[in-house]
Amino acid sequence: MTLSKRGLTRRRVIQTGMAGIIGTGIAPMVFTRGAWAQENFCNNPTGDTVTIGLNLPLTGAYAEEGADEQKAYELAIAHLNGEGDGGLIGVLTPTALKGNGILGKKVGFVSSDSQTKSDVARAGATRMIERDGAIMITGGSSSGEAIAVQGLCQEKGIIFMAGLTHSNDTTGKDKRRYGFRHFFNAYQSGIALGPVLGEEYGNDRRAYHLTADYTWGWTQEESIKEATEKLGWETVAAVRTPLGSTDYSQYLTPILNSGADVLILNHYGLDMVNSLPQAVQFGLRDRQANGKQFQIVTPLVSELMAKGAGEAMRGVFGTSNWHWNLQDPGSIAFTKSFGAAYGSPPSQAAHTAYVQTLLYADAVERAGTFYPPEVIKALEGHEFDGMGNGRTLYRAEDHQCMKSVLVVQGNEAPTSEFDVLNVVREVDREGATYDPSIFGGELGPAEPAPVC
Repeated sequence: MTLSKRGLTRRRVIQTGMAGIIGTGIAPMVFTRGAWAQENFCNNPTGDTVTIGLNLPLTGAYAEEGADEQKAYELAIAHLNGEGDGGLIGVLTPTALKGNGILGKKVGFVSSDSQTKSDVARAGATRMIERDGAIMITGGSSSGEAIAVQGLCQEKGIIFMAGLTHSNDTTGKDKRRYGFRHFFNAYQSGIALGPVLGEEYGNDRRAYHLTADYTWGWTQEESIKEATEKLGWETVAAVRTPLGSTDYSQYLTPILNSGADVLILNHYGLDMVNSLPQAVQFGLRDRQANGKQFQIVTPLVSELMAKGAGEAMRGVFGTSNWHWNLQDPGSIAFTKSFGAAYGSPPSQAAHTAYVQTLLYADAVERAGTFYPPEVIKALEGHEFDGMGNGRTLYRAEDHQCMKSVLVVQGNEAPTSEFDVLNVVREVDREGATYDPSIFGGELGPAEPAPVC
């Protein structure tokens, strides 16, 4: 077969230019996995811009978290493009970021409202990959969304930098090579919160769980049950509630005669903003049970939720991934940048969204390519600091960030509308570490699919 000059493309020259080596039978593998492979992957950005896909719950039970994430993503992209004060680009260590985009390409974005629904999130991510050419997908405030999109991105060969997702399954049984999580998980909430609950409320307690009926709620309930039963607490009941419920009276009434003296609300976002005040209105916080003062616990809580729950949040314990009032250089820098841009402190959802964007960009810069397998290598086992969570490791075995975890409590005497949570304990990275094998799962291959 002959090849016309017209058909002799640059790529063909690369493939055929070393005839002697090709004759050995070794070169085809080298070139397929090297120069050829790195030019042929889903949405390889060949122009002077690169597109990130933001998959955000702008409606639904977690919409407030999604709106704050969007602000943070836009701020991160502005900083990557050299706009504004640079935020955490100057604080991240080590760093390859230069403030001139990613590999010299200006960063743009497209977005999709996931509606806090897994199927909608997957459909939106598909559109952004196939229609808009997104090279990376990020976002979500629901573990159901995160797991659905993470699976899609594995199929498409597109890296997914998860937003707010707290289910053990995200980096456990449902982990994927193309998915990375900065946010901590439900098991780590149990590790951090259990000892504090024992110290505050004693080891002889009877707990009643109300649990959001999806992957996050299930693993949060499991993790807190394990932590509290290890203290000696008895689990009286665990009742599932639909995501997006507004009236919890039918779930709260049975607690009154259950023999429980602690209510654990495995709820997040608007679910918790509704359920916690209703529990207080039912008189649970003011009642005595088993000779003890009744208590309410919210294992995962954000500043946005605490603000929404108002007075009901006062004195209630939970855990958080990050808090805007931390005094390390990274937290100070991010809070300053976000506050100047939007007039309010950032939430933990905003923080993890911002950090994930920078970490992806930094990995691409360190890899020197957008080719996903090389970016994955740059992220796996990468250790960094300066992002507000202390020394952090992107663990290679499960793509879970290992870092400090915060135990927080609703402020009894807030001084402003933003002064709603106090950090009562910071559990360091070593204290929050666990064996990645306990949750099972397989990461899968790094080689991308041949087509999007």
